[in-house]
Order: sequence, then C-alpha cells, then structure tokens
Amino acid sequence: MASLDCSADQLAQLLGPNTTAAAAFICNKFSDVNNKFNDTNYAVDNTYLLFSAYLVFAMQLGFAMLCAGSVRAKNTMNIMLTNVLDAATGGLFYYLFGFAFAFGAPSNGFIGKHFFALKSIPTQLFDYSNFIYQWAFAIAAAGITSGSIAERTQFVAYLIYSSFLTGFVYPVVSHWFWSSDGWASASNTGNLLFRSGVIDFAGSGVVHMVGGIAGLWGALIEGPRIGRFDHSGRSLALRGHSSTLVVLGTFLLWFGWYGFNPGSFLKISGTYAGGGDFYGTWSAVGRTAVTTTLAGCTAALTTLFGKRFLSGHWNVTDVCNGLLGGFAAITSGCSVVEPWAAIICGFVAAVVLISCNKLAEKLKFDDPLEAAQLHGGCGAWGIIFTALFAKEDYVNQVYPGKPGRPYGLFMGGGGRLLAAHVIQILVITGWVSATMGTLFYILHKLKLLRISPEDEMAGMDLTRHGGFAYIYHDDDESNKHPFELRKIEPAAPTTVNITTN
Repeated sequence: MASLDCSADQLAQLLGPNTTAAAAFICNKFSDVNNKFNDTNYAVDNTYLLFSAYLVFAMQLGFAMLCAGSVRAKNTMNIMLTNVLDAATGGLFYYLFGFAFAFGAPSNGFIGKHFFALKSIPTQLFDYSNFIYQWAFAIAAAGITSGSIAERTQFVAYLIYSSFLTGFVYPVVSHWFWSSDGWASASNTGNLLFRSGVIDFAGSGVVHMVGGIAGLWGALIEGPRIGRFDHSGRSLALRGHSSTLVVLGTFLLWFGWYGFNPGSFLKISGTYAGGGDFYGTWSAVGRTAVTTTLAGCTAALTTLFGKRFLSGHWNVTDVCNGLLGGFAAITSGCSVVEPWAAIICGFVAAVVLISCNKLAEKLKFDDPLEAAQLHGGCGAWGIIFTALFAKEDYVNQVYPGKPGRPYGLFMGGGGRLLAAHVIQILVITGWVSATMGTLFYILHKLKLLRISPEDEMAGMDLTRHGGFAYIYHDDDESNKHPFELRKIEPAAPTTVNITTN
C-alpha cells in the first residue's frame, strides 16, 4: 500500500463516504501538534543559546577578577573600570556596526553589509539571542587586550581601542570564518577554501588570536612597565597583589567556558544521520564540554610540574594561566576531536605558554597577564591542533552539507585542512597587525597611549580615579571611636639582684 500523507482526501478513503469533514478536522489537529513541536524546538534552542550567552558574559567577571589580582594594588580600580567599559562600549558599537559587519547576509566574502543597529532582526536565520551571544564573544576579545596593556595605559586609549576592536576589527575576522558568506568559512559550502574551509569552532583564532595579537602590539608600542627590567636588562618580577582574585577569576572563566565552547553549537535539539534516538546535537554538546575540561586540566597539571622543574616553586598563578591556555587552545577543535586528543592539546598548550613566556622575557616584552602569550600563542597552537586531529565523523556532523570534506592530517584526512588553518593564522596576524598595530602607533604619536612616569609610579587609582580600591583606615573623624587601640611595646627587661649571705 502506498504511503499516505495527512490530507483530507486520503483520510476520507480510509474512513469511508461522507467523512470529509472528519478527515479535515483530524488533519488540522495533526498540523496544530506539529506546529507546537516546531515552536517548542525553536524555544528550546533559543533558551539554550541565551543561557550560553549568559555564561559567556559571566566570563567578564572572571576577566575582571583575574586582571585585578594580576596587577599591583595601586592599579586595581583602573583595571576593573576598563573591564566594565569593555562590555559597555562593546555593547553599543557591536549593536551599531559589529553584528552587521560580522553576520550581515547576504554579503561578500570580506565583510557583512546588513543588520546595522539590528535592522530587520529577527529573521529566519538570526534572532536577538544570536546578537547577545556574539556580543559576549566580541567583548571577550577586547578584555584579552586590556590585560596586555595594564598598569600604564591612558584611559582614553582604552575607550578608543575597545570601540574600534569590537565595532570593526573583530567583526571582520568573525565574518571571514563564521559567516556563511565568509571567504574562509567552513559553512560556505559553495566556495570552501581548499575544499575544507577553516574549522575554528568557538574561536581559538577568531577570538583569542585577535585579542592576543592586539595586546601584543599595544604592549610592544607602549614598552614595559617601569621597574619590570633593570638597567642591565635583567627581568624583575612585578607580582600581582592577590592570588585569591586570580584563582576566583580563573574558576569563573572555567565556568563560562562551558557556554563559550558547547554553546557555539547555537542549538541543542537535532539528530545526526545514523545516530539513532539517543545520539544528536546534545551528545556533541556533551562531548565538547568533555574535551574542553580535559584540555584545561592537562594544561594546568603540565604547567604545575613544568614550572616546579624550572623555578622550584608550586605557583598557583602559573597554574591558572596554564589552565586558561589549555582552554584557549581547545576552543578551535573542541567539537570535532576525541577526548584523548584534547589531552594532547592541553599538554602542548602548556609547553607553548611556558616557551612564549621565556621568549617574552628574553625580548623584554612586558605583559602583566601573559595575555599575548596565552591567547595568541596557545590560540595559534589550537588552530594547528584542530587541523591535525579533527575526526571525519565529527567534522561531517558538525559541518554538514559537503560530503567528503577534508579532516585532520593525523586522522587520515590529508593536508588540505592544515593548509587552510595556516592561512587563517597568517591572515589574522596580518589583519590585526595592520589595524590595531596602526591604531596603537597613532595613539602613541598623539601621546594618548601611555601615562606619565609620575602617574605610573604613584598608581593610576590615585592619579586618575580619585583614590585607591582598598581602604585601610577610616579618614572620617566623626566615625572614630572615643578610644583607640595603641600598640604596646614590650617592657624593658628588669634585672633582679640576688644577695646571698
């Protein structure tokens, strides 16, 4: 018997004569149920995306705590304020220009040209939740840069670079690799670079390399902080004032990374061909969380023992940076690699971070948060790692629509994906250097980049923000108690003479 559609005519044949009205009623009810399922599916996916966006936005608090703990106490208020303004400035400029430049389709391969100020949103492809999620990514890139130039940068420079980065520089890169129209996007199935496109799933290159390279140029043009290197060129430690805040910030970033990487699926409902009822997007989301966790944990432990061997200390700040380096590296391939490969990713990421820090010290490069080394160096390694270990099945599931797509070199997929990823590293480096490097150089020439030596020595909290972040005593005479505790000095020793008869 031929298969039947839910049409009144076909149901009437089964139900007998004079049942057309009943058949139409039944079909309408089935259509209503189907519409409800579709509505529920959209609601679940949008709720998942919004929840992921909130997690990624919570990473701003992690950045703020990490930055605050990594600088000296006299600059705490300054670095905290810059983190707040990264989010606020980025929100406005990404709304006006950034989202359009990144995802404004239809467009050319270089830059988007629709959706300025979210005009015509929502559409079939984009809802407001997409804007919130992508905005959280944009301000993460700006937050990375702020760490590299901490403790010596004028406040106006922060506002200018943050606006430019989130409104133009970052959106163009995300268009290249994430938009369906981007010239190197893995979603541009009609014109794939090397027949593969670039698999940068959650942004080792798009987010971390962009922020890290921007910070690299800012720190290079500004020069090191006063006292970071002595007259002979020997490195001197300018340690952050609070390991407690560093650890708190690291855990907040770890928590937020579960929105950063698994959330980049943008949805959670959906099945994969041949996967059965129990395997679908939700399984890939879970696997992505596992690979993210394993890479970070491996990098943390590798850094722990590596720094112990090199310096003789168990340093909590180094371990936190190693953990974050592992996360930055796995971000590119988190959805397309096996969990065992994530362990390799984390191990090498720790080695890359330690090596980059050694090189930075030799070159007298000063980055208070190691942001350029961590996000730039480990991000670049993550891009190469994905091209080596991406699994064929996972690539076809996450990036459907193009059978026979190249995958990881070490997994038997050939070198096309690796070639595409080398191109990605080169073009991101070139683009960010040409834009952000030029901007920082112009600010430097206009004397808008670095603060004066006197302000730097005194600390920006006092000279630029009206006071210190921490109050160690109460200056209000009216609130003083009628009595004060005073320090009791130890009594002078007394000599006892004993007379014997």
